Amino acid sequence: MSNANIAMIGLGVMGKSLALNLIDHGFSVVGFDIDPTNRARAKSEAERLSQQPQKGRYLAAMDLGELLANLASPRVIALSVPAGSIVDSVIVDLLNAGLSREDIVVDTGNSLWTDSERREVEYQGKLRFFSTAVSGGEIGARFGPSLMASGDEEAWLQIEPMWQAIAAKVDSNGIPVGQFEAGEPCAAYLGRAGAGHYVKMVHNGIEYADMQLICEAYHFMSSVLSMSAQQIGQVFAQWNQGVLNSYLMEISADILQTLDPVTGKPFVEIVLDKAGQKGTGLWTAVNSLQHGAPAPTIAQAVFARAQSSQKSMRTKAANCLSSDIEPLVGLEQQQTISELHDAVYCAKLTVYAQGFDLLKVTSDREGWQLDFANIAKIWRAGCIIRAVFLQHITQAYRATPDLDNLLFAEHFATELKSRSYGWRSSIAKSAMTGVPMAGISSALSYFDALRCDVLPANLLQAQRDYFGAHSYSRIDEDEAAKYHLNWHLEPRNQVRV
Repeated sequence: MSNANIAMIGLGVMGKSLALNLIDHGFSVVGFDIDPTNRARAKSEAERLSQQPQKGRYLAAMDLGELLANLASPRVIALSVPAGSIVDSVIVDLLNAGLSREDIVVDTGNSLWTDSERREVEYQGKLRFFSTAVSGGEIGARFGPSLMASGDEEAWLQIEPMWQAIAAKVDSNGIPVGQFEAGEPCAAYLGRAGAGHYVKMVHNGIEYADMQLICEAYHFMSSVLSMSAQQIGQVFAQWNQGVLNSYLMEISADILQTLDPVTGKPFVEIVLDKAGQKGTGLWTAVNSLQHGAPAPTIAQAVFARAQSSQKSMRTKAANCLSSDIEPLVGLEQQQTISELHDAVYCAKLTVYAQGFDLLKVTSDREGWQLDFANIAKIWRAGCIIRAVFLQHITQAYRATPDLDNLLFAEHFATELKSRSYGWRSSIAKSAMTGVPMAGISSALSYFDALRCDVLPANLLQAQRDYFGAHSYSRIDEDEAAKYHLNWHLEPRNQVRV
């Protein structure tokens, strides 16, 4: 098997799934993993699949030398290993095993985007470094992920047929189709190394916020409307038939209607309320602060996970902290649920606007020239945040590629105007009942600040000038002109700085 199309190093959940997906589409794969259990499991599943008609072949390599010897030249090696130093260790091992400067190494893990930028420079002349961020989890990797590729543009020409084949597909209306059905692939080349992993990072930041919004709706319906998990799941299933149709809404409806096989209770009620994270949401929030691109709802979603982890403190606070809260009487359940639906939808639109604004700011800084319509297209299927309204986002950026903010698109501006009452009403009810809606309310604050022509930053700048002589600009002069008021002298006078 000396002419395999691609090698997969790392045969854990994601690597094995990607390898099987490639074989499914007729590509021959050489696989390697240092863990013999992973190697044996992948070999068993891959060889069983390879026996079917029109499938690719599979070879389980015992070392990197055997892996390289069985690849067609120029060789394509995909890495599915943990982000960080392990990626570099594997690349060094490959170089020692005989990798050539024309060979392509593709990092498919959740690497920090700046690491991808560094590797492109560091390995230049030794190999062609490429990166492809993969979204969709195990099922997506196996049956059709969203693939965000970046790196050597010539390398993309060789990788493209494989990635286009295994990616999720959508029809002309942006609706996901089956694994082997004709459709538009959710895979795209986004630019230089770093761009793909950056886009995936922002995708995950949006994912954090989207999950938080859904959880807040669940919490409100459970605590204020006294609805059972089953009932809330049925509401989410209904919501999933309309503008809130998405993968996360779909699985949330399923989760809430699932019973624990041990106790027979609603499954969600036996899960400990301490949320974990792997870092990409945090990276997005930190990056938004570093670049001055406001993403408060993404940051709030990270804070919410952090606060959930303080379980013992929250248990103590529940017993010693109280507030003057009166139950809301006379709530009409269906109207309240309808308002909450609009609150989640409006907040979700705002989260995507925050994410795409961050992409725009960083694209401009890095000179990536990201195609936002293309990004929205490849998120329509395969990935975790896939949602029906990504079709409208695609159309918005097709119509106006240099759109200043996603919410300025006519479709979304109209949606927000017609649904904002439910947004505000839901937040007011959450405040009066003491049920937190940190994500939904931060999204509203972002929206209101965005449409506020004059913000109180004028007072803030005066404060900074008062205690620190940081200077200010005047509304009646060019903004570039800076002044300081001699606050501590009499009479006070203005000087140009």
